[in-house]
Amino acid sequence: MPKTIREVADLKSQRDKQLATKDRQIDHLTKLIDQQQQLQLATVAKNKELTAHVQKLSGLLENSNISKKKLENDKKYGVHKNKLKLNNSWWHFW
Repeated sequence: MPKTIREVADLKSQRDKQLATKDRQIDHLTKLIDQQQQLQLATVAKNKELTAHVQKLSGLLENSNISKKKLENDKKYGVHKNKLKLNNSWWHFW
């Protein structure tokens, strides 16, 4: 019987060690999950920030393209307008 008691005590000790190991593993995995969630939240926030920046840059680029087209049209119209002025102004000399 004393041998059985010792065996039971050894089994309890092994079980306690296994449970302690499992508890440490669970704690470690919980920390990893928390870290992963924090990284995911940071990634989502950074993605929103970058999306807003891209939209701002797209707006600036669009405005720049509109300004270029307007300038080109103004130059064309201005040259055309000057030619009309020259052509229509010749009769003032007579």
